[in-house]
Amino acid sequence: MTASPELGTFQLASPDLLRSTFRRHAAGVAVITARGASGPVGFTATSLTSVSADPPLVSFGIGTGASSWPAVAETEHVGIHILGEHQSDLAATFARSGADRFGAPTVWREGPNGVPVLDDVLAWLVCRIVGRVPAGEHRIVLAEVVLGDSTGAGRPLLYHQGRFNGLRD
Repeated sequence: MTASPELGTFQLASPDLLRSTFRRHAAGVAVITARGASGPVGFTATSLTSVSADPPLVSFGIGTGASSWPAVAETEHVGIHILGEHQSDLAATFARSGADRFGAPTVWREGPNGVPVLDDVLAWLVCRIVGRVPAGEHRIVLAEVVLGDSTGAGRPLLYHQGRFNGLRD
């Protein structure tokens, strides 16, 4: 399908169009954690968004088929961790289905409200979930920041073109 010369070529909306478009969008990498009925759970997310400064609200997306969804669906609190460029292996571990995400070499501790808190991240937050909004096969989770630490050293890890990357000057 072609359009006028001003628009060039285009495709009708599809999952493939959305995926290929967002491969071009560089996104920061976060790990979301929660306390599940059988222990800690977590996943890598690039959908983290600051929603409001007052009150301090964030959002992230999670698929309802994800292994972490049952815990996120039931818990009151989650941890949000902003990864540094030195943590591509950690990001890959939390992105991999079936991985032992909290086993060695992952270093973590139980934080406030029982939330798993990862070590050596650029920043972490503990948030209280205030909403879970249906969005296709996902849920958009809205969470209010309770406390955190933004003093980690380093530069952010990015996800672009299907790979984890560091920031370039």
